[in-house]
Amino acid sequence: MKITALLVLKVNPEGSDPVILANACDVSHFGYFQRSSVREFIVFVGRTVAKRTPPGQRQSVQHEGPITEFCVLGLELNYAEYKVHAYNRNGLCALGFMDDHYPVRSSFSLLDKVIEEYQKNFGESWRTAQADSSQPWPYLNEALTKFQDPAEADKLLKIQRELDETKIILHKTIDSVLARGEKLDSLVEKSSDLSAASQLEKLTLESL
Repeated sequence: MKITALLVLKVNPEGSDPVILANACDVSHFGYFQRSSVREFIVFVGRTVAKRTPPGQRQSVQHEGPITEFCVLGLELNYAEYKVHAYNRNGLCALGFMDDHYPVRSSFSLLDKVIEEYQKNFGESWRTAQADSSQPWPYLNEALTKFQDPAEADKLLKIQRELDETKIILHKTIDSVLARGEKLDSLVEKSSDLSAASQLEKLTLESL
């Protein structure tokens, strides 16, 4: 069981791209030369899913198969089965990248805790954020390490009984999260989260 990344984002009601407020990731299980592209992928997919998670909703995006099919970067990353979980609490969205073996309820219990801690530390200041933050938030890095063990998240779950009553929407692919008419390839091409190198890899593979 593995958590690769935890993010906190501000989701803008007018539909513009979400703002990243905090980001912690562990890409040590990927090859050295792949890690930069994986970080870009996390930001791109995180922003894409958060933007399409309505206030008050919890949803999971499931994927089976190479991570390349999801991020369209053309890399063999060997991270075969994983889910992206998102919880939007009135515009403040916590998001986690977990492998498919990490329990769903434990995942959302952790995301609840991340949002609570963020609000405890920063109050409502996130509402005025206009640009991504590059400042580390120590708690998020600590949580990424501590909650690698789902048993730690399960301790939170015992406190958060209301989660049992909450419907979690499961999407089989990221395409099912997109609005009608949206295409993942088009989002990739327009995204500023993916480097020119990643875009070039995609185009090169498509031409083979």
